Amino acid sequence: MKVGALLFATEHAMPGQELVPELESRGIDSLFIAEHSHMPKSTDRELPRMYYEAMDPFVYLSAAATVQSNVLLGTGICLIIQRDPIQTAKLVASLDVISNGRFVLGIGAGWNEEEMANHGTTDPARRFKLMRERVEAMQVIWRDEVPAYQGEFVRFGPMEAWPKPRQKPNPPVLVGGTYPGAFNRAFRYADGWLPRSDVPDLPARIREFRGKARAEGRDDLSVTVLLLDPAEAEIYAEAGADRIIMGVPPKGADKMLPVLDRYAAIAESVAG
Repeated sequence: MKVGALLFATEHAMPGQELVPELESRGIDSLFIAEHSHMPKSTDRELPRMYYEAMDPFVYLSAAATVQSNVLLGTGICLIIQRDPIQTAKLVASLDVISNGRFVLGIGAGWNEEEMANHGTTDPARRFKLMRERVEAMQVIWRDEVPAYQGEFVRFGPMEAWPKPRQKPNPPVLVGGTYPGAFNRAFRYADGWLPRSDVPDLPARIREFRGKARAEGRDDLSVTVLLLDPAEAEIYAEAGADRIIMGVPPKGADKMLPVLDRYAAIAESVAG
C-alpha cells in the first residue's frame, strides 16, 4: 500500500514546487489538493480557516507539476458540479501533459448546499446525476478527436478540444464519498473509489469492493482512503486499499515537514 498527502493549499502553505521534492525524498507517493471555491457566510457549521482560504487546486498543482518527479498529483476532491465540464476537461488534460502523465482526478458532489446554489445547482438531490454527466462528457472530450455529448444537464455538439491527456484514455477518476452511493458510482463511470475512513465498516466495504471488481472483471479499479487516524494505517493495508492519504497542515516548512516525517515512517511500514 502506498501513502500520500492531502492538503488544503493556502497562501500560508509550502508552495507546491517546494513540497514535491520533500514528499519524494520521504517515499510519499502522491499529493492531493482539496477544493472549495468559497464559503458562504450562511454555512451552518464551524470550519477551520483553510476552508475559507483554499487556493484553486489546479493552480497549486500546476506549480507542483513543474518539478520533475514521480509524485502523483491529484485533486482530493474537485467539486465537479461547481465547474464547467469543457473548461475542466481542458484543465485536467493540460495538467496531465505538464506533469507527464502524473495527474489523478478525485471528484465529489460536495456537501455545502449554499456553495452549490451559488454555482447554479439549486436542487441538491440531482447533483449526483449532474456529476455523472459532467464526468462522462469530460471522458468523451479526452478520448475523442471530435467529441459530442447529449445529456440532461450537459450538451454539446461535435467540436475539437485539445490537448488530450498523456494518460490513455484519461487520467484516473476517483469518486469520493460514502457507501453505497460513491461505491457504486466508481463502478459505473470511474476508475476508483476515494472514501473517508469514517465510512461505517470501511475495511469490510473495501473487501466487498475488491470482490465485486473481480467478479466484474474490473481489477483495474483502485481504492484510496482518506485516513483520519494515522494509527489505523495497517488496518487499511490489510483490507486491501491501494493508497491512504493523510492531511498535512497548510503551514510553512517548520510545521509541515515534521508531519511528513511521521508519514514517511508509516509509508515504510506499509510498503509491502
